This record gives sequence, C-alpha cells and structure tokens, in this order.
Amino acid sequence: MVYKGACYCKAVQYEIDIASPDEARTSLCHCYNCKRFFGTAFGLTTKIPVKAFSYTSDSTKPTVHEADNGSGSLLHREFCSKCGSGILEYGAAAANDFRYIMTGTLDDPSALPPKGEFFCIHREKWMPEVPGIFHKDRVKD
Repeated sequence: MVYKGACYCKAVQYEIDIASPDEARTSLCHCYNCKRFFGTAFGLTTKIPVKAFSYTSDSTKPTVHEADNGSGSLLHREFCSKCGSGILEYGAAAANDFRYIMTGTLDDPSALPPKGEFFCIHREKWMPEVPGIFHKDRVKD
C-alpha cells in the first residue's frame, strides 16, 4: 500500500510504501518537545520502517534541523524551507530503523488512525483520553 504526503505548499513530497497498515503506528505525544514543535497540545506522528519512506523524484530537498531533545539525545527533524511544514523526525536510537512522519502531512491522515498516546502524564487537563487506544504516562511504561 502506498500512502502519499506533502508539506503545505507541496514543494516537499513523499511516499510511504508498506505491505499493511499494521506496519505503521500513529500516536499522539504529549511531551513538551512535541508541543513546542507542533505548536499544539500534542504531536501526532506515524512511525514507519525507514525503508518504507522516500521523497518523490519531483520533491524539493527538505531542510534538516538536529538538536538535543532535552534528555541528551539527538533529535533529527526535516521540514520544508519554503512553508515551514514539518515532514518527519527521528531520534538517534531510531535513525537506522524508523521514521516518524508528521501525520497531518499525509494526503489522507485518516488512513492511519492513532493506536496510542505517549507522555499522558503531560496531557492537557482539558483534553480527554482518546478511547480505544493504548495510553502510557511515559515511553517506557
């Protein structure tokens, strides 16, 4: 199954090629880092195998930003230099295995619905728990 996506201005375009939606895991993240980067009350990413992701041949090359994620680990993020849309991210530990796609950049985000929530301990008090998915107060719970 091929899922397509792009940034807001469509300069950066990509494809995800997975055999089944089970190979993807969309999750909400309530950590402070995601809240800042997404500019919302949570981040929403879809974890996929690194080999499943590719930029299309007509895509503009994304801009890369790398920095400490606040816990001493390097966080790599790619975004469009024209419109600023985040495309993907991954930490140093996942670099060889996974990419975390910004779910809202998928042409059809509803095709890969959330399976879980992380850092629920930091969920905004006004936000209800998403029913029917797993919930972890911390990543290692």
